Amino acid sequence: MENNNWSEISKEVSDVTKKIKNKVDNEDLVEDLKDSLRDTIENTSDLFKNILSSIESTIKDEQIKNETKDIVEKINNELLVSFRQVSKKITDVYDSKIEEE
Repeated sequence: MENNNWSEISKEVSDVTKKIKNKVDNEDLVEDLKDSLRDTIENTSDLFKNILSSIESTIKDEQIKNETKDIVEKINNELLVSFRQVSKKITDVYDSKIEEE
């Protein structure tokens, strides 16, 4: 009977260890996704800054320049909103999985 108790305890410890490892792996994956998304946002932001700079230095007609810059800024803002929504969804999904565990 005592061996059975130790066997049961050993199994429970093993199960908890697996759960901890899975959680750590999931946390690492989520952090990697967040880092990747953050890098993508930064790169996209730099790209749009360069585009705006090119527009500023290349287009001579002020009306066309301003309209073009407005369009690029609107696209940039829409992308930023989308990135934020994706980031929130990643976090929400991860948090809900943690709650389930």
